[in-house]
Order: sequence, then structure tokens, then C-alpha cells
Amino acid sequence: MISARTVRNFHSFRALRASSNLKDALRDVIPTKRQELLDIKKNYSDVKVGDITIGSVIGGMRGNQSMFWQGTSLDPQEGIRFQGLTIPDCLNQMGGISEIHGGRSSLLPESMLWLLMTGKTPTKQQTNDLSKELGERALNFPSKVHKLVSSLPEGMHPMTQLAIGLASLNQYSSFAKEYEKGTIGKNDYWDYIYEDVLNLVAYLPLLTGQIYANITNNSKPLGEFSDKVDWSHNIAALLGMTTDSVNKHNLSQERANDFTDLVRLYTAIHVDHEGGNVSAHTTHLVGSALGDPYISYSSGIMGLAGPLHGLAAQEVVRFLTEMNSKISSPKNETEIVDYLWSILNSHRVVPGYGHAVLRKPDPRFVAMLNFAKERPQEFNEDKNVYLMQKLSEVAPTVLMEHGKCKNPFPNVDSASGILFHHYGIQELLFFTVIFGCSRAMGALTQLVWDRALGLPIERPRSLDFGAIKSLCRK
Repeated sequence: MISARTVRNFHSFRALRASSNLKDALRDVIPTKRQELLDIKKNYSDVKVGDITIGSVIGGMRGNQSMFWQGTSLDPQEGIRFQGLTIPDCLNQMGGISEIHGGRSSLLPESMLWLLMTGKTPTKQQTNDLSKELGERALNFPSKVHKLVSSLPEGMHPMTQLAIGLASLNQYSSFAKEYEKGTIGKNDYWDYIYEDVLNLVAYLPLLTGQIYANITNNSKPLGEFSDKVDWSHNIAALLGMTTDSVNKHNLSQERANDFTDLVRLYTAIHVDHEGGNVSAHTTHLVGSALGDPYISYSSGIMGLAGPLHGLAAQEVVRFLTEMNSKISSPKNETEIVDYLWSILNSHRVVPGYGHAVLRKPDPRFVAMLNFAKERPQEFNEDKNVYLMQKLSEVAPTVLMEHGKCKNPFPNVDSASGILFHHYGIQELLFFTVIFGCSRAMGALTQLVWDRALGLPIERPRSLDFGAIKSLCRK
């Protein structure tokens, strides 16, 4: 399929890579960061970071500040910061028109990848060049891996399919091959990791499209990949959601464009969420043993598949559809309040509300909510989307009165899943595959920096019951 074009595009691919600025920009930043880390290790290694308690040891290490993550931090008041920039900052500074996708104004995940790698916001030209490079790299997607993924059974969990596809790419890892030769020094590890990372990100639309074809269309392709469009457009096309694809939901050009913009926004604001979450931490942990990016991120994907991590959007969709089936109208605020209290009084939670760190509304939720508000003709007749918006106004008051929720505000999962559901992506377990496409950029950028900075294998000590009891007696 794609491999037939590989030879034809080889020379243009090499030329494009040579002219791409991301790797050169990254190469310029690495020496400064290495020196900064050496200075910190030399002068400040004895500085205490909080007080680690027994409660923290047996409570999942929650709150322990013991992990370095170069790209993002999570502020309880302002939400996630990407190299110091908030979500509104990113939308304002990088949400301009990008030529490669036909002039539509969007925040692209390619811009976020550049920001995470280098700490600097890219120009439009740099973003376009990176989009083109990812498209060129994707032309080399191994046909053997495509054959393997297309043969997976319809009933297999979509995240298992994604993990299999990613792990099978290990045989093509530049880093693994060079490390096995024993000829590369530690200071050069990042170079080969980078090549694997860019290839992995480039392959994700193809893996995602094939998995969706597996579970919805007897493994038959729903669209065609193009190296002339941006990364998110290829995801939308390979899901059959553009007018130049199968267009399985008969979307008009305008609605297809809006869905593609939804993919762009969703994948851009989900690229990273600091390092302590399960998928990012697992990727980092496996990579610390010098696992290549393919096996490292396939492990992270398995963490993302867990119900407590990557399935929140699905739970919200189920909650909204069930609630709408039991109330007379999503406009009836009294019924909504009564329904919420019935949930809380039966010791259940309201999905999509609360956050482990945030104490204000999630800026990612605000971005998704604004996407819907900017398209009233599209969403006003969808009672599930209407209920999502109404809940964001009503639920915080109920939760504050209930008093047991530290953050009564909606998180991003309150809106994301129901918007995909609106456009026709209704296979709930598949939502997390799109999540996995986005989260790859943050977790894999950290792998590049882990090797660039020479970080060691991660190996915390553990305490047995005897040690814990001894500390309690003291």
C-alpha cells in the first residue's frame, strides 16, 4: 500500500528532513539544559521537596514531588502549563492560520510538539514544515505492521490493538538497532530516540484509522492517507469523517471541516499533563531502562486503557445519555438538580467533575465548551450536548453544597467525549485511542529529554510492612 511509494519519495524525504528546523532547534537547546541540570545536581541535591509521609507511601505516592518532567506543570488555579504557557496562551499565540490545512484557523498539535521539544513557540512556517515532515515520514509506515494490525479481530479492545501495533514497530527502532551495535555514546542516545519518536508520531494516524476500520468496517479502509495535509486531518480522514474519505456519516463539507477542527483542538490540548499520570509515568519508567519509544509508549498506552485514567470521557457519555433518558428535558433545572442529588445520595460520583490537582474550572474544558458555543446551529438540537453545557452551570453548586468534592468544577472529560459522539464516533472504547494519539507527544518528548540529559533508570525503594510499622512506633 504505502510502501510502494517509499522509494519514489525517499530523496524528497531526505531533503525535507535536512531543511526541517525542529531537530536543529532541539540540538541548540540541549547543551544549555544539560548544564542547568548539572548545576542543580551539584549545588542543590540536598534541598528537601516536601515531607513524604507513610500516608503518601501507601496512598499511591500522590502528591510526592519526586519526578522531573521538563515540558509541563500542573497549577491548581491555572491548569496545565506547557513550557510555562497556559491553554489560553497557547490558543492566542499559536492558534493562527496554518497553510498546510487550507487556511482554517486552528491550534495544531504539531505546534504543541514543537513547543514541548524546544520550549519556544514555532512560527507558522515551522509548524507547516513539521506537518509536512510527519506526512513524509508516515509514507514509510511498515507494510508488515499494517498487515498485522488489519488482521486483529473486531472484538479486541481498541487500546490493545494500538499497543500491539506500537510494540510491533520495535523491530524498526533506530535506537534499538544502534544500541545493539554498541557504537553510540550516551550523549548521542537522544538523536536516535528522536528519530523513533518522530516516526511513531507520524504513524499514529495510520494505526488509528486501521483500528477504527477493524471495529466498524470489517477492516476495510475508511479513508486514504495524504502527505499533503496536517496530522489531525489525516486522523479525521482515516476515520471516514471527511468528504474526501468514505464519509460514513454523510457529513457536509462544513461539518467535516468542523470535525477535523475538533480533532485538532482535542489533540492539541491533550498533548501532555505533567509526568505523574499513569500513561506518561509508565512511558518514562520503561524508557528509563533504555526501552525504545515503541515499547515504552505501548506500555503507556496500556496504562491509559485503565478505567481510572483514560476512560473518563466514555463514562460521561454514558452518564449524559442515561440522564437524558430519565428526565423530561435537559432544560429543566429542577429535575437536573434532583437527579444529581440522587446520584450523590447513592454514594456514586458525577462523572467529569473533580480533579486530583485543579481547584478551578479546567481550561481544557473551557476550550472544548467554547468549540460548541461557537457553533450553535450545529449543537443546539443535540440534547446531550445541551445537557453537558447545562450541567457545567448547575453541578458545581450541587457539589459544593454536598461538600465532599475538593474541586466541584468540570474537567475536560465533561465535554470531549460527547462532542465526538455528536459527530458519529459512538464506539465509546475508541475515544481513548484518539486520546493516545495526542498524549504520545508529551510522553515521547520527555523520552528525548530523558536521554539528552542522561537521566538514570528509575528505581524507587519500597517499604514492607515491618519497615512501616517500625516507622509508626518511632
